[in-house]
Amino acid sequence: MAPGLVDTDATHSSSTGVRQSVFPDGLKTTGQQPPVYSQVRPYSEFPKVQTGPTAWKAEDYRNNPELWTHEFSAEEIAEIGAAADTFITDGTPLTGITKSNFPLPKFSTRLEELRKDLLDGKGFCLFRGLPVVEWDLQKSATAYMGLGTYLGYFVSQNGKGHVLGHVKDLGEDPTKSDRVRIYRTNARQYFHTDGSDLVGLLCIAKSMSGGESDIASTHHLFNVLQERHPDVVQTLCEPNWYFDRKGEVSEGEEGWIRGSIFYLENDRSSNPRVYARFDPMNVTSLARFNSGPNASIPALSEQQKYAMEVFEKTCGELALHMILAPGDIQFLSNSQVFHARTAYTDHPPGAVDENGRPARRRHLMRLWLSAPESEGGWKLPYKDSLEKKRGGIQVNDTPPVCPLDAE
Repeated sequence: MAPGLVDTDATHSSSTGVRQSVFPDGLKTTGQQPPVYSQVRPYSEFPKVQTGPTAWKAEDYRNNPELWTHEFSAEEIAEIGAAADTFITDGTPLTGITKSNFPLPKFSTRLEELRKDLLDGKGFCLFRGLPVVEWDLQKSATAYMGLGTYLGYFVSQNGKGHVLGHVKDLGEDPTKSDRVRIYRTNARQYFHTDGSDLVGLLCIAKSMSGGESDIASTHHLFNVLQERHPDVVQTLCEPNWYFDRKGEVSEGEEGWIRGSIFYLENDRSSNPRVYARFDPMNVTSLARFNSGPNASIPALSEQQKYAMEVFEKTCGELALHMILAPGDIQFLSNSQVFHARTAYTDHPPGAVDENGRPARRRHLMRLWLSAPESEGGWKLPYKDSLEKKRGGIQVNDTPPVCPLDAE
């Protein structure tokens, strides 16, 4: 691990009660949990149509990249790079990075505007041109996480406590879906949401082929399904789906969570927003719980299987396609955007890239960020909705860590 990434302080956080030697920013990820079932509203209460900027169509943006893409200027890169250098020199652990120790006097204004658009607008953007080829992994990671602090609080992404994740093929078997997380393989990822309010992907190196991104507006999808397949929407709104936790559980917790795919916000206003939480790879991996003589949960029904097929096909039809190059950062809101990835093939050993350098394996750094209800985030039907680090994956008191590469 790079110098300065290990915290040896033994103090405690007075505001949260968690040990600051373990959680350097004084905050702990709340982790996976079921919804508050009394707040899960039935399909009969859902609106027929969702309107506004969240219900965008791909054709609105496909030929207008200026509406969702920002090229870093030389001045912006200089400001971000200087903040990263100062942070590294100060020796603060990367898990302790915050807005206060990563000051961006000028670029912070754009990030504040972006946060509003991610939470209440179209829910996605693409930055281009972070100089990850010139910078080493530590500086790239520091700059990336520093930018993320202006959008939300980073939460743990797995049972190892990774708050800086790495999307990279580690040769794991994607068919063993009960214990393999698909981001550690080169397999296709179906349309899904991640376990946080916001997700960021920084491209460090791209693959030889494939690995391209598709996104779809949850609200436009909802509208289309309501028109074509209201029976499917009803199925997606019922809290009888089971989601695999893939062994990433704390003591005393079940290995699965029961919930819905579509929810309404916990807001009794006249125009409540539809909220989504879904990863099909966590639904189809439950054979050890839902089959055999000791089954503890029901298997997928025919209606649920059909709903998943219609869901995936319709997302693909409505999707906006984009390709990430080294230095690109994609930020998405999981509340109102589904995303997917095509399968990919890495460069063979000894290959060189277009600049004559040794070709690197596809590598994306990932952030899961919390935007709590207490700070303008969505009003979710979960007991941790007001917590700063809501969501994510937390196993017992596993501390947060920031590996600079996949492990």
